[in-house]
Amino acid sequence: MSKDVQPSAKTSEKLTGLKTTTPKEVAAGLPAVKSSLKHIRSEMPLAKGMKVLNKLNQHDGIDCPGCAWPDPDDERSRLGEYCENGAKAVAEEATSKKLTAKFFQEHSVQQLAELSDYELGKKGRIAEPLILKAGAQHYEAISWKNAFSKIGQQLKSLDNPNEAIFYTSGRTSNEAAFLYQLFVRAYGTNNLPDCSNMCHESSGVALGETLGIGKGSVKLEDFYEAEVILILGQNPGTNHPRMLTALEKAKKNGAKIISVNPIVESGLVSFSHPQKVIALLGGKTTLTDLYLQVKINGDMALIQALTQLLLEEESKNPGQVIDQAFIDNKTQGSEVYIEHIKKKDPNTLAQEAGLTLDQIKAAVNILAPAKKIIACWAMGLTQHKNSVNTIKEVVNLLLLKGSIGKPGAGTCPVRGHSNVQGDRTMGIHERPPQRLLDALQNRYQFDPPTAHGYNVVEAIEAMHAGAAKIFFAMGGNFLSATPDTMFTAEALRKCALTVQVSTKLNRSHLVTGEEAIILPCLARTDIDMIKGTLQFVSVENSMGVVHSSRGQLTPISDQLLSEPEIVTRLAKATLGESSIPWDSYADNYDSIRTDIEQCIPGFDDYNKRVREKGGFYLPNGARENDYKTKTGKAHFTISDTTPIPLQPHEYLMMTVRSHDQFNTTIYGLDDRYRGILNERRVIMMNKKDMQLASLKEGAVVDLYNRYGGVERVAPKFIVVGYNIPQGCVCTYFPEANVLVPIKSKADKSHTPTSKSVVIEIVERAEI
Repeated sequence: MSKDVQPSAKTSEKLTGLKTTTPKEVAAGLPAVKSSLKHIRSEMPLAKGMKVLNKLNQHDGIDCPGCAWPDPDDERSRLGEYCENGAKAVAEEATSKKLTAKFFQEHSVQQLAELSDYELGKKGRIAEPLILKAGAQHYEAISWKNAFSKIGQQLKSLDNPNEAIFYTSGRTSNEAAFLYQLFVRAYGTNNLPDCSNMCHESSGVALGETLGIGKGSVKLEDFYEAEVILILGQNPGTNHPRMLTALEKAKKNGAKIISVNPIVESGLVSFSHPQKVIALLGGKTTLTDLYLQVKINGDMALIQALTQLLLEEESKNPGQVIDQAFIDNKTQGSEVYIEHIKKKDPNTLAQEAGLTLDQIKAAVNILAPAKKIIACWAMGLTQHKNSVNTIKEVVNLLLLKGSIGKPGAGTCPVRGHSNVQGDRTMGIHERPPQRLLDALQNRYQFDPPTAHGYNVVEAIEAMHAGAAKIFFAMGGNFLSATPDTMFTAEALRKCALTVQVSTKLNRSHLVTGEEAIILPCLARTDIDMIKGTLQFVSVENSMGVVHSSRGQLTPISDQLLSEPEIVTRLAKATLGESSIPWDSYADNYDSIRTDIEQCIPGFDDYNKRVREKGGFYLPNGARENDYKTKTGKAHFTISDTTPIPLQPHEYLMMTVRSHDQFNTTIYGLDDRYRGILNERRVIMMNKKDMQLASLKEGAVVDLYNRYGGVERVAPKFIVVGYNIPQGCVCTYFPEANVLVPIKSKADKSHTPTSKSVVIEIVERAEI
């Protein structure tokens, strides 16, 4: 790509015509059914679409390429074990539209960069390997052989393996992820950043330090036994819609639900089950019993206020509120923690949380008598500077109540991508545990590198500084998913080579290194046939179940390779002669699973158990009250709240998904539940804030962040009055990612602070 003409790294600034309606009070129902069919029919013949939907999340079918919500262990719905967004994900992935080299001959990279992310994604599946040569304006076809040869030569030419970065998205299967990390470590680096670094890394750090395992402790059936479900910083109606079915069943079994979120989300208010006749006729189940509309970043203050008041209730009713036997037998540090929390002023904490003390006392009244509590959370908790400590505070609350390691109770960080948890289990980690390195050394007879690699933020900074020269992405849309878009774009452009393993076109194909290669791969829905044998892969869901996924559709092109085959061919082109049996892995995925069994704990009899109906659970110490910490006990921890000061002209911004997207994939332009239609460049503001700033509904504004003395601007956003606490505003990502500073990250986890960005709002003189 010519240095004189660089494609835009930003999302399109075209306004598409905002329409607004009243936010919905109920999620799913008949509108979800209609939306699902609409998206399927827009991308493929209806018969093809129904074929794949009928196999989605079934025992012998396809694992949904969307979220990681678990499938039921018992019977699965014959009408369809999927949600509206699962149908959208399948429509996007299994589209009949395809892109060949001819398309790229007719469309320059510069022309493609002028399209919106929505328009790019709707072009179709990439059907053959492509290369963008140095100085060229158009991608052109390249053979698989030449592509691997070029990448291998470039990797071998580096002065140090640490000059290469190998990113992973959460779509990658267990088998591909294991091979990928094996290749990268045989090559000589731990530079394995992944999408966990940007989402639930804070959960992993907090849970690992307190409970000894960086995963949640509950099973799906625990929801049906819970007395209270606490949902913090999560919007299941859009991000994990099948969770609503579990919440509905929990409610019918007597559970109380407390929802904590700066915005009132319809999926937390009530649910209309789309497979029930009464729901299709307008019936609904009210989900939330108490909605606490906290300020952005007010969660820690809320949790500390809850624990402080629960301890007060315990003093009034000894032995009735906290579980002293559990605390004495299974935990460490309770006395110091209790002494610390009792010194807190609940009125000050309530003010920091943006709530009244009466609201918090209402939550205490629900929590106090409960013995079985599940705490669920997502990125509303994980993407702040204090995220790790906030999640530790959630653990403190559960430990006080003895709500860990028993049916109906525990931790539930809800993962956002279908195998992001499995990828970490397989060794996709820039800071690998020594036991993994020892296992690889014993099995393959090479010395894996021990020095820590780059996480996502460090990888961007290394590329920007010239310390990393090759960027290889196993899936995902790195540019749009990461913070500080312009800084990240500059970093990628400084690379000699960027490589993307992809199914669909995205902005990361347009902002590249000196040269760029696209390697098109099979999708989750595609049949994977090798030498006449049908292959399958496996994944791990949010609750630690490993199960199979079998593609059902004929691939759109005979020029697609599976991710495992891409890794094996890349390894052979780069490493040459090796003690690792790459050919065996490429021929049959059973051989990959045989070696996973030898290297990764919990995978005994892998090939047998993964073929069993529903798969199998991985070991989970926290689930069994067997804490793999240094002391063998769960740890109470001490933290203090850290309010973010704002000047009168400043606001605290969080970025969120619309209902018409999954991560950076934009399915459509309607955020149906929030009543924001046909537009994504919007900023949701409290109407009192609008009045104070002299901003009218529909005003067009520019958004500024000046963290670290660097001015970042997101132009042309439309103001929408919304029910959100004063001083807080909300935008969609990736449109507002340009405002998220690369240097602003969570303590310990280094997760970008996409949920607490300080911004200024300036009205434009003209559109």
